[in-house]
Amino acid sequence: MRWDALFDDLETQMAAGARLDLDADVAERTRAEAAAVELADRLRGSLGLLIVVQLASGSTVEGTLSHAGSQALVLDEPLHQVLVPYAAAVRYRGLSRVAVPEPSRVRQRLGLASALRGLARDRAALAVLLTGGSAGETVLRGVIDRVGRDHLDLAVTGDGEDRRTANVRQVATIPFGALAGIRSARTPGYELQG
Repeated sequence: MRWDALFDDLETQMAAGARLDLDADVAERTRAEAAAVELADRLRGSLGLLIVVQLASGSTVEGTLSHAGSQALVLDEPLHQVLVPYAAAVRYRGLSRVAVPEPSRVRQRLGLASALRGLARDRAALAVLLTGGSAGETVLRGVIDRVGRDHLDLAVTGDGEDRRTANVRQVATIPFGALAGIRSARTPGYELQG
């Protein structure tokens, strides 16, 4: 009888040890999977959700997440869309815990410059939000004339003015690193606010 009890005890200990090993292995794999998740994947998993993005400039942008690219996201506000470079965001609220990888190789290569070139091509009237360091946030209104590898040229106009040579007050060259966000009207004809 003593031998049976001893073997039962050893078998129980081995089963408990195997269970602990399995639990440790599962925990380690879970940590490894979480460590491989990129922010863009989390944002793609949150498409359609109302989120809040705090910008490095100090302001916040709130809207329905409609696009999450490789370097920037787009939020839909009631009258506007806001393009926010990931580098300009310091905090997100409202993200799902779901991560969705980008399945398209082409979309993985499309970055911030590609989105800005689309805005330049469309001659869209924009409100460009710039990080201003201690000065806070600066807003320039105008139309993107050209987009380089790491900067854009903005033809600055007055509120509601079309991009005509006579209306251009200055051409501002803006490094991508200074962009806090770019607001465009969702429907042509709406005035930009903010």
